[in-house]
Amino acid sequence: MTDRPAVTEEELVTLTVGPPAHGGHCVARLDGQVVFVRHALPGERVTALVTEVHSGYLRADAVEILEASPDRVAPPCPYAGAGRCGGCDLQHASPAAQLDWKTAVLREQLTRLGKLTADEVDALGVTVAALPGDLTGWRTRVRYAVDAAGRPGLLKHRSHEVVPIDRCLIAHPAIQALPVLDRTWPTADAVEAVATSTGDATAWELPGEHRPTVRERAGGRTWTIDAETFWQVHPAAPETLVGAALDLVDPRPGERAWDLYGGAGLFAAALAERVGPGGRVTLVESAPDGVAAARDNLADLPWVEVVAARVETALSRRRVAGPVDVVVLDPPRTGAGAKVIEALTRSGARAVGYVACDPAAFARDVRTFREHGWRLAAVRGYDCFPMTHHLECVGLFTPDA
Repeated sequence: MTDRPAVTEEELVTLTVGPPAHGGHCVARLDGQVVFVRHALPGERVTALVTEVHSGYLRADAVEILEASPDRVAPPCPYAGAGRCGGCDLQHASPAAQLDWKTAVLREQLTRLGKLTADEVDALGVTVAALPGDLTGWRTRVRYAVDAAGRPGLLKHRSHEVVPIDRCLIAHPAIQALPVLDRTWPTADAVEAVATSTGDATAWELPGEHRPTVRERAGGRTWTIDAETFWQVHPAAPETLVGAALDLVDPRPGERAWDLYGGAGLFAAALAERVGPGGRVTLVESAPDGVAAARDNLADLPWVEVVAARVETALSRRRVAGPVDVVVLDPPRTGAGAKVIEALTRSGARAVGYVACDPAAFARDVRTFREHGWRLAAVRGYDCFPMTHHLECVGLFTPDA
């Protein structure tokens, strides 16, 4: 430590950038104090603007690159960068560097929060793989914020300030073609836009009574859902994640399966095909639109039961009971949590497939499974959100022999 004065917001500092951390930033140090710095890459030397001062750490944005990483590229979007749109964290990183970044973050979370050893992570072969398609034009669901003048845009990082834009490069081309960004929305707080795998594209303002119905194609089925019902935003994600989950848990004819946090029933339908009419699938979902979509879209599969309840409640009150062989769960960003995991480890299932959209929550749940005598037997990472720090992974948990 030095005797330099305490750092203040809006101060410029010089930093040597360290490894990436979960959240879209890298870790640097200033006189021993941790600095989470965005818009930088590992190994770079940068001038950074301090944006937040906390008792144990600082936040900062790299505003000048003094020594650039060979992985640095020019961001394709003019709205990416310090003080601009907060939607994309990694436009300044090459495609390969983005995958390396996410792999490093997933590995770090599994060791630091999941309490796996580096050797255990190595044995699992933890990597994050690209999905088919480009790094731009993939996002099929976009919520545009609207400022006080009615102009649509996207939010700054960790802010409610709207950055008006004329184009979002990661939005699906059908969304970019919608008449959203070339007009004002005087009565809207936000504008929702959707482009589906069947060619539907629509936009509507929030708040509003108009909730359009759209069609999606996945798993060999056509799904009719409320446009606000949860659906994966990358076109390749539904098939990729379902394929990975089923490959890992390997459901067999006649088995009993649970699909927890089941949404419209994407995983339940795939499980139902594998277990067949001689098996049984129970889907649990709490969101009313998801429950309605599952019941409508899976009506041709009488061996699928849809339970409208929170997963924790359904398990604790035995609304989901009886013998079960395999479980697939796709919890929200906060993860499944200790009570759900404890119930799963006592369920008698031979395999649990866990679809995760947050590596920190997933890693915490890895530790909880382990505390109950289960192990992470396999994990696959996928870059379902190019240009951003987000990723998906699918893990297989089995009882530890």
